[in-house]
Amino acid sequence: MQQLTQKLGSGDMVIQEVPYPQLGKGMVIVKNHYSIISAGTEGSTVQAARKSLIGKAKERPQQVKQVFDTLKKQGPIQTYRAVMKKLDAYSPLGYSCAGEIIEVGEGVTEFEVGDKVACAGAGYANHAEIVSVPINLCVKLDSNANLKDAAYNTLGAISMQGVRQADLRLGESCVVIGLGLLGQLAALILKASGVTVIGVDVSESAVNQALENKVVDLGLTRDTAGIEEQILNATNGIGADAVIIAAATSSLDPINFAGAITRKKGKVVVLGAVPTGFDRDPFWYRKELELKMACSYGPGRYDLNYEEKGIDYPVAYVRWTEKRNMEAFQSLISTNRIDIGYLTTHEFDFDNAKQAFDLVVEKTEPFTGIALKYDIAKTPSKDAIVTSDAQALGKINISFIGAGSYAQGNLLPNIPEHADISRVGVLTNTGTTSKRVAEKFKFQFCTSEEAEVLNDKTNTVFIATRHDSHGPYVLKALQANKHVFVEKPLCLLEDELEQIIEAKQASNKSVMIGFNRRFSPLTQKLKKVLGNNPMTMIYRVNAGAIPKDNWIQDMEIGGGRIHGEVCHFIDYLTYINGSLPIKVSATAIPDANQLNDTINVLLQFENGSSGVIAYYSNGSKSLTKEYIEVFSAGFSAVIDDFKVLKLYGKGKPNKTKLINQNKGQKEMVEAFVNGLLKDGEAPISFNEVVAVTKTCFSIIESIKRGGEQIDI
Repeated sequence: MQQLTQKLGSGDMVIQEVPYPQLGKGMVIVKNHYSIISAGTEGSTVQAARKSLIGKAKERPQQVKQVFDTLKKQGPIQTYRAVMKKLDAYSPLGYSCAGEIIEVGEGVTEFEVGDKVACAGAGYANHAEIVSVPINLCVKLDSNANLKDAAYNTLGAISMQGVRQADLRLGESCVVIGLGLLGQLAALILKASGVTVIGVDVSESAVNQALENKVVDLGLTRDTAGIEEQILNATNGIGADAVIIAAATSSLDPINFAGAITRKKGKVVVLGAVPTGFDRDPFWYRKELELKMACSYGPGRYDLNYEEKGIDYPVAYVRWTEKRNMEAFQSLISTNRIDIGYLTTHEFDFDNAKQAFDLVVEKTEPFTGIALKYDIAKTPSKDAIVTSDAQALGKINISFIGAGSYAQGNLLPNIPEHADISRVGVLTNTGTTSKRVAEKFKFQFCTSEEAEVLNDKTNTVFIATRHDSHGPYVLKALQANKHVFVEKPLCLLEDELEQIIEAKQASNKSVMIGFNRRFSPLTQKLKKVLGNNPMTMIYRVNAGAIPKDNWIQDMEIGGGRIHGEVCHFIDYLTYINGSLPIKVSATAIPDANQLNDTINVLLQFENGSSGVIAYYSNGSKSLTKEYIEVFSAGFSAVIDDFKVLKLYGKGKPNKTKLINQNKGQKEMVEAFVNGLLKDGEAPISFNEVVAVTKTCFSIIESIKRGGEQIDI
């Protein structure tokens, strides 16, 4: 399958062969007929990618700050890997397309194979021959629909949401500032609603295009003499009932101009990308104007439950969701209440997509809408894509399922180079990631088919996907007789844990979990000097807040922060004291969202040791994240953020300080692989993996019971 991609670092744009997209639950696979280039959003992305590193830095000061923060905390190696991962990645382009459904996923009932559809969403409705789209970002079309027009789906929904935010009535007036694609679409929708439309743009050709196609009742260039008076006259001396700003600029002129031409108590809707630091006087304050933002396609946007899980909002309470906005836009097209055919000023075959973007960036001739047309006669292939010469299989033959930021920064670079280790296949949710990872880390192929990475070529599987898929993938890998390395957590459901235990016993293969902190050099030094006496331990974590709408906080997908991160610290205390946890009690401070991410956990262990995990999301970012204290038989130790170790016994304290933080990721991967090479055993016992996982379930139960002690 071919897809248009660009590297952020070099700006190189190429159509390349990538794996066929995965068909997830609640999703459909669509063969594209057309996709639309957004000159504003995509044009700025492409322009930024083609700039120098200094130019990129100037455009993204917040990301530059993040780089320096990472450098300060994690050192140059991890920072370099994080930056290069971003710069070298194949970034997909496109977010608005139309085509025909060729596959439907589990739980999909409203679509069938053969349906014509329009799709939306960055990362979904890409410029690619085949796309995989969630059902709430996809709308069904008439069988005779014009798919070129329908491909404006996303842009139409964005404009529709801007019009809805203006909340205008029949006979009222609206000024649209900016007559690019979004502005023209908004004007068309307004006209179809019986609203008087006045269009303003800095470009005379854009104004003329709107006038020639009867999109506006009055069209004016921004520098027209007496423009405010003309708008006042056109609105019978009232001023505009609403202004929709569909421009993209860093200038304050659009927001201040909107204040001047809007009637008293009117509305100004920001649809484009403009600053909102308007002058308070004389207009905004005295007119008591209302400033409203139009959030992309409408209600549901950026909501994981709506977009990824397909959970709709009840129509009685949310009349116009992003999907219903798309449907309304498509209805306007199919009933000929708006004619958008004139917007497509250029059409390119998909093979010539690079030339289309050159036109967008270089502006060698006037354009409005640019459509990419696909060869629908081609038969899509699900075959794996070869990315390096076939290697002779060794004793350890590794494939990856999932290869996001963490895997690329901490797992893949640390796989030892060894004659007995071969790198086989890579499977991820997106074909672009699979392809880039397979090429960069010299795997033989990339694929979207599970069977390809679970076949006889592979005997060791690394799993680094979202948390909800860990359990199912571990189970499949064990059933396929593979050694398993899985990023934490092992699983999210207790019945999954029982199935994994049974599968492990049946396969007798190793199961390793990504508990890296026990492998840190400072931890290893501490472990060597600790005796076998019972000990008391404190692990304080200044975790920081994560928004409730982040996937990690979703109990179905991420499992929450107890499964997602607290498991690390349970394992650490288990390792330090050398015995399994047997009892736990936990309390959480009340929070409105019931996230249970500021908690105190008290653990008791088989050998009489006890430990406290103080996991807090409500602290200051300026405090180091992790702080550990251990006490035993007159001996004490402190580890501060895996940079400093202090040992206290008789005499002067012994201090070890690292140049950079080291949480043991490299040592963990090497220990796992070397263990398999040596005797087929993982460096963390399966009993410990199971005990830590059960403890997470028990912590959640204890919190529900108000801190009651639970036997593990």
